Amino acid sequence: MIGLALIGAGALTGCDSVAGIPDESAAPAAARTTPPAAVPATTPPTSSSLPPVPADAPPVGAVAGLPAAASAVQRWAADLQSHTIAEMQEKCWTIAPKNVADMYDDQQSVLAALAQPGTATEDTVIWQSRTTTVAIDRAEVETGYACPRVAEAGADVAYNDADARHTVRRYLSRFVGSPLDPADQEGTYPLVCKASPATWDPTATGRAIPAPLANNQGMLTGTTAFADQQIRSEQLNADYVAVLVPVTNSSGVAQTRTFTLRSGPDGYCIGEVSA
Repeated sequence: MIGLALIGAGALTGCDSVAGIPDESAAPAAARTTPPAAVPATTPPTSSSLPPVPADAPPVGAVAGLPAAASAVQRWAADLQSHTIAEMQEKCWTIAPKNVADMYDDQQSVLAALAQPGTATEDTVIWQSRTTTVAIDRAEVETGYACPRVAEAGADVAYNDADARHTVRRYLSRFVGSPLDPADQEGTYPLVCKASPATWDPTATGRAIPAPLANNQGMLTGTTAFADQQIRSEQLNADYVAVLVPVTNSSGVAQTRTFTLRSGPDGYCIGEVSA
């Protein structure tokens, strides 16, 4: 079964640049700053609230037992065909901008794979040609608009260190009152590792505990800014990565915080934050 895998590297500083999201490698660093505010309660769009699939949308192969999958991806494919990469980065805000640029660059290969019949597994929907694999999380089908991940045929469709940094960027953007999308809230798009089952063990002690952040999700309350351009990541082991970023509190004090993330079938979740 082809699924979504994780790939990482040693000590990495990302170049996750996109309009509205500064290049992490640029200098001097600029902070993302917004007065603390409650994020309005919204829900992501559903297929019933989205416009019909455009008549000129590229063909997408049907998925046995899951007919809504084709239309969810077809809406995205129509945008891919008519939008710039920068526009696709804004639409697919759950994916690291660098990965959107890399994965969606060869448009014709992506669309050729999508024209093949799709296959649904428990967690994933996959379309595949001789050269390219395109996959979405099955849960995205319910939104009516699915942004896929892309890999060469036979390779894992992978999450990587850029995704880990982007997870922390999204998490902090919520705290400073400027989520990357109004729908990006914990209840709908969880970024914090669950407390149960207790699987948190970043140092491989063999004695897993509940993810510490799960029971202390307000620990960064009062955060007013973070240095988006200084986000960097370090691979801890095969399953865990550390993301470091300077964070400013309501007193104006900036401190580098270390976010420890665990990999999983749905990408990365944040389990611990330390000074």
